[in-house]
Amino acid sequence: MNGVVKVTNDKSNVMRYARKIGRMGNSLGVSLPKTLAKKLNVSQGDEIEFVENDRGEVVLKKVRQNQLPDNVRPEVLEAFFDVFEEDEGILEDLRDR
Repeated sequence: MNGVVKVTNDKSNVMRYARKIGRMGNSLGVSLPKTLAKKLNVSQGDEIEFVENDRGEVVLKKVRQNQLPDNVRPEVLEAFFDVFEEDEGILEDLRDR
């Protein structure tokens, strides 16, 4: 990617950034302008999430890294979420009773 960025500041005080999509291995990727990365407080290795709202707009957010308590192993928490996803319908049925 060549780092080309077009920034426009329109009348509604909204910054618009435009980037070209480039190939990154077998995937497609977009680089973040330095000013936007600074606003998001992200650097190499951080994760961002893409959130689509009900109007079809996509919002970028930095993924917050939560620290697990010392007595909780990550694989136990992951197993809990797997079970929760599998049995979500059952849990919703119990809640609605």
